[in-house]
Amino acid sequence: MVKVVWTQRSLFDLEDIGDYISKDSIRYAKLTLEKLIDSASLISNNPLIGRIVTESKDKSIRELIKGNYRVIYQIRNDTSVFILTVFHTARLLSEKDLE
Repeated sequence: MVKVVWTQRSLFDLEDIGDYISKDSIRYAKLTLEKLIDSASLISNNPLIGRIVTESKDKSIRELIKGNYRVIYQIRNDTSVFILTVFHTARLLSEKDLE
């Protein structure tokens, strides 16, 4: 097991996602956020579970798709993984979004 660290940016992303969805459904917003947060346990148990992000040149950056969202993370070493951002699949991702 590795330690999963949510970056400040990824926490802001979760907050924005929750705020946006809750305008239509508080229940669905809660379910979506739970699903996204639960992805951390999958990553913790197997950091290589996600596919390499094709928009990045850095092979240590991977992603899990959860519903309409990409949970993008970076394997920093054998003991820690950092979740960089949570990004909607309909949006175009660039290198700048991974900084």
